[in-house]
Amino acid sequence: MAVTVSDVKAVAALARLELSEGEEERLTGELNRILEYMEKLKELNTEDVEPTSHVVPITRAFRRDEVIPFEQRDALAVSAPQLDQGYFRVPRIID
Repeated sequence: MAVTVSDVKAVAALARLELSEGEEERLTGELNRILEYMEKLKELNTEDVEPTSHVVPITRAFRRDEVIPFEQRDALAVSAPQLDQGYFRVPRIID
């Protein structure tokens, strides 16, 4: 199924895009080339290809948390506008 200029106009209207006639023609051609390429991909024999979610295998995506002592708490507390039991007190932003 080929994309027509009217298809491009309809999608542009839904997206509230204003396209010139030249842009409509160019996008129609580009979309048709993309669809032709997808048809070629459908012809590939992928029977023995294992499905993947990532092109490159992900290993150790998350690192372990490492506790690092912070020795300058008192120096920061001096510049804090308000402290409450050693914690910074900030204005409420969510009702």
